[in-house]
Amino acid sequence: MPMPHRTQMQLIKRRLVGKQGSERIRELRAILSELPDYRNGPYADIRKWVMDEIESSRVRDRAVHRDSIAVRREGEAQIALVGPPNAGKSSLLQSLSGVQVRTGDYAFTTLRPVPALVDLLGVPVQLVEVPGLIEGASEGRGDGRALLGVLRGADAIAYCHPVTEPLSALEAVRREVATAGIALPAMLVVTKVDDGVPSDLERLRAAVPDLPVVGVSILDDESLDRFRVALWRLTGLIRVYLQHDGERDERPVALRAGSTVADAARKIHNDLGLICRGGRVWGPSARFDGQKVGRDHVLADGDAVEVIR
Repeated sequence: MPMPHRTQMQLIKRRLVGKQGSERIRELRAILSELPDYRNGPYADIRKWVMDEIESSRVRDRAVHRDSIAVRREGEAQIALVGPPNAGKSSLLQSLSGVQVRTGDYAFTTLRPVPALVDLLGVPVQLVEVPGLIEGASEGRGDGRALLGVLRGADAIAYCHPVTEPLSALEAVRREVATAGIALPAMLVVTKVDDGVPSDLERLRAAVPDLPVVGVSILDDESLDRFRVALWRLTGLIRVYLQHDGERDERPVALRAGSTVADAARKIHNDLGLICRGGRVWGPSARFDGQKVGRDHVLADGDAVEVIR
């Protein structure tokens, strides 16, 4: 004889406490296999409740996975390329990184975030192309919550907008980002400038006075170089070249703005950051080449430093 149905229901609910996602579904299936196969009565109602819970748990599990898309971070910073569909993000990413990205003259060519490492003035920085955001993204339209979740993990946003398109699509994207409570350093990248005239770029600059604006065409190497410089500024990082016994490293290390000689030493090794007494500095922060400074001397972008133990 099965136990009283009320007692059985209490035991089932206890077994489910703290279980979510696939673990909850497995436990519900185990419970279902243990229940008597009655067609009517209280136990039939329990079986129906368990089957309904399995289905609703499946839906919740799929929603959780949709609302979280992980992008493994690489490089010294992560910048998200964000904009409406068909804003030229894929072509930009491909031009800067060499990564083959599916492109086309139609919306939603890219359906999932595409990360790529880009060399910005000697420093590896990760760009992530976020598929086109649409109005209602913050409420889940077009997998919007998952895509906005990618932005939460980024260090900055480069909004992309074609030069000849009306601003309404860009304004909608910015509203969705603001509604999601995401506030990051940002810039506006005006794409496909070869399709417009100089006054188009000036019009957009005047329309978004709160953002730095750079125009770019994938057909113009000089504009791509200007774009790289603008992206570098957006990271908030500085480049510092380490020097040892008079030999300067070819590639810089990346440090946060406001970093000191001690921070540069720590980049070499944590222990060196603790014991360094100062350094010799060449570059913008030095009064003269090879200036001897203390460990708390604040470095500038383009400095070279030799650590003194």
